[in-house]
Amino acid sequence: MRWFAVRKELSPRARFVLGIGSFMLPLLVWCIVSYVPFVWHPLLQISDPGGVDYFQNGMLVDKATFANETQNMVAAHKPVPVGTPSNPVYLPAPHKVFEAFYTAFTTKPEARDMPWLHESLWHSIQVIFWGFVISSVFGVPLGIVCGTYSAPARLIEPFTEFFRYLPAPAFGALAVAILGIYDGPKIAIIVIGTFFQQVLIIANTTRKLDYALLEAALTLGTKRLKLLTRVVIPGVLPDLYRDQRILLGWAWTYLIVAELVGTSSGITFFITQQARYEHFENVYAAIAMIGIIGLGTDLVLAWLGKKLFPWDRTLKA
Repeated sequence: MRWFAVRKELSPRARFVLGIGSFMLPLLVWCIVSYVPFVWHPLLQISDPGGVDYFQNGMLVDKATFANETQNMVAAHKPVPVGTPSNPVYLPAPHKVFEAFYTAFTTKPEARDMPWLHESLWHSIQVIFWGFVISSVFGVPLGIVCGTYSAPARLIEPFTEFFRYLPAPAFGALAVAILGIYDGPKIAIIVIGTFFQQVLIIANTTRKLDYALLEAALTLGTKRLKLLTRVVIPGVLPDLYRDQRILLGWAWTYLIVAELVGTSSGITFFITQQARYEHFENVYAAIAMIGIIGLGTDLVLAWLGKKLFPWDRTLKA
């Protein structure tokens, strides 16, 4: 029952084991679906076409078609086809995806005008970086001000609450008309998708600061600007840092939609092109790379947060 202890800090070993397990369990399910023939495998991969004219080696056919053609070959006294159970092309086996992690970086693109995977990734990272920086430059100060003072909060938050329900991709055509077809509208989509959420989340975090600290500062004669810089911001900085980590992940979720606005670019363009050629192992590899980059960034930021705020003892899962 110690695994279900309420809000108890786990030992480093338990955290490591459970963290690895959270990745191994989905991978185990994927392996079972991919490698155990009787679990799913709705198709058959032709290894010998027999007497069927349109069957080819490596071709995927459904079981009903295979059974029908087998009966036709038996009736015609021709060689029967041979096939092995297989999943659809859009569900490659794990080993093929792992191979794609390497080959996607070393194999030339199908077309000359297509970028390499590392070029696509770097382009997407730049879009995410600038979109989130612009959003934070305006969203963080507004959120802190709204969480500290009632009048600005009443002026800003009602419209922000309204605007955050508007889907950011709906502004794609308008962003293209104003900013052109290249990276401008993509960055704008990420800014729109994160800025309004950022203001509200940071304002709510700021309101959680102990009001006794504000009263004490005001009693001692702290002016308005110093109240923000000497009391409010230092008091909420660990939680503000944690909010920014979460919101950065939010920005990544808008990336695919943002990169479809105007000219397709970045990792989205790579995924679209690979799906067009039915190289779904490359598609899965690219999607997994987005997750690896995002998780890696978050782990680095979490480690950096421990160094910056050693007094913060928030329970770690």
